[in-house]
Amino acid sequence: MARRNNKKRVAAPSAESVAPPPMRADVTFATPTEFVELPSKGRFYPEGHPLHNVEEVEIRFMTAKEEDILSSSILLKKGIMLDRFIENILIDKSVNVQTLYSGDRNAILLAARITGYGSDYDTRMSCPSCNTVSDYTFDLSEYGLNYAEEVEDLGLTLTSAGTYTLEMEKSKVHLEIRLLDGEDEKYLTRITESKKKNNLMETPLTDLLKMIIASVNGDDSRSTVENYVNSMPAYDSRHIRKIYAQINPNIDLTKNFNCPACGKTTQLEVPLSADFFWPK
Repeated sequence: MARRNNKKRVAAPSAESVAPPPMRADVTFATPTEFVELPSKGRFYPEGHPLHNVEEVEIRFMTAKEEDILSSSILLKKGIMLDRFIENILIDKSVNVQTLYSGDRNAILLAARITGYGSDYDTRMSCPSCNTVSDYTFDLSEYGLNYAEEVEDLGLTLTSAGTYTLEMEKSKVHLEIRLLDGEDEKYLTRITESKKKNNLMETPLTDLLKMIIASVNGDDSRSTVENYVNSMPAYDSRHIRKIYAQINPNIDLTKNFNCPACGKTTQLEVPLSADFFWPK
């Protein structure tokens, strides 16, 4: 019987000999960044604001830290989840996220979502023709920007303060209107929730108009604005809301929806449901 030559056998390396060196405490990892074009192009931010005349901002790609923010029930309950999220990814920390206009906020959130989970957005859609609910995938990378630059035909004049002036057709008063920022939108949400909680009649249209209108015939007192809104003709109310939608710089997420059930194609606004930041 042949005898093993144990001298030629090589012992298996010990766990200590193959263990990686300990991680240095001072080692850091760089997170990629990208630039996001702002629909407002910074035109409506006042002088002294970090985004005054700034056309784009730099953001970090989403990380696991941002996922923690999006999963925080405490931040969601306080209504500051998205603010905290945007604060985290913005490179310029001097920007107060509550002063961001809604369109600029939407552009930042859309870009962050694409960096975190890709451009495919799987959600459920209800066909307006046959009411069939089906799974559908949208490509978020194919979006447009409404810069709201062509306003001459609307009879508007842009002021140095970033507001617009116009004359109402029916009431014949001169109004100054402004864009709403994140703080304004939160205020409107709080008003609505408070009225629901106290079983009061909701007044979303007049609440919105009171925030949009900055002055009436040069008078910027809130009592004058509220008195005008409460008595303005419905024609003027509808007109100003229509104009606001046209002058508000924003992202355009209108897409063609091809219903798999009935085959009809309809242009719809992509719904930003819970699947937007919490994809399956």
